[in-house]
Amino acid sequence: MRGNCKLGAALIFLAAFHLAILLAGFFAPYGFATQDREMPFAPPTRVHFVDAQGHWHARPFVYALAYDPQNPSAYVIDTATRYPLQFFVQGEPYKIAGTLTTRTHFVGIAEPGHLFLLGSDAYGRDQFSRFLYGGQLSLLAGLLAAVLSLALGIAVGGIAGFYGGWLDNFLMRGGELFLALPWLYLLFAVRAALPLHVSQAQVFLLLVAVVGLIGWARPARLVRGIVLSSKERNSVLAARGFGATDFYLLRRHILPEAYGAILTQITLLIPQYILAEVTLTFLGLGVGEPMPSWGSLLASLQQYYVLATYWWMFLPALLLIPLFLAFYTAADAIQERLKSIAL
Repeated sequence: MRGNCKLGAALIFLAAFHLAILLAGFFAPYGFATQDREMPFAPPTRVHFVDAQGHWHARPFVYALAYDPQNPSAYVIDTATRYPLQFFVQGEPYKIAGTLTTRTHFVGIAEPGHLFLLGSDAYGRDQFSRFLYGGQLSLLAGLLAAVLSLALGIAVGGIAGFYGGWLDNFLMRGGELFLALPWLYLLFAVRAALPLHVSQAQVFLLLVAVVGLIGWARPARLVRGIVLSSKERNSVLAARGFGATDFYLLRRHILPEAYGAILTQITLLIPQYILAEVTLTFLGLGVGEPMPSWGSLLASLQQYYVLATYWWMFLPALLLIPLFLAFYTAADAIQERLKSIAL
């Protein structure tokens, strides 16, 4: 029961997180490219229910930000000016799932107020809005790379374990080669071989392909081990005696035994590949501006004065920690559930 609760809590959190990312335009107060050049590196906006005089307000509000006359690069809170939060407001147009265009946003405030829940970057762009929009790219990259890696791993591991012999040795030695490849340097080499002017879509597909193709070896070794033990079971031998083809045996009797392990693997691989995309974009090898990703949100941290002065630029990285923990918790709970079923 405890494992079921842990799995349920992790899945609920992951579902809510992915829903917020999928509906980024609805939950984001601003567009991912909306700039306010007069508000660079603005600190996170604090939401209040109690004003400076101690009076309670049923509607949450934020105070106006003003430049500090003693320090032009800093801000002070103007407690004389309040902007109440407005819900289900009309704002910048956006598309849901790339098709339906709407202007309704979950939250916003009247101009000239600003709602920077995670602060703003050097161009005055809202970090919270960019985090939501950037998640669409980073999560998609992690999911596609994990699916590609698992598809290759299932195919190679299934063939190697089922047929054995020289084919098994050849495929597994190839897998060891891929395990030893320094994927970061490989991506540097691939990117250097491409033309300088490459579209953002091509860069994204290249990143997904390289990460997914290099990561197939570990799931292939896992699937191979399961196939080696499953192909000797009586049900498989009986089906073979009735004339079942190799493809039928793999599809109906052997690979289904690996579904639980595959499910565990995908919950482990997705956060790894998300982190790979974040790392590569942070280093300038991923999708560039103006398209946001979680890696591009952290790219400004390469500058020392940002590290030393604007602590809120770390917040996008901190928000990734509960996401990764939820994936690993789900994987652990699935593994525990599979062990209990086996016993």
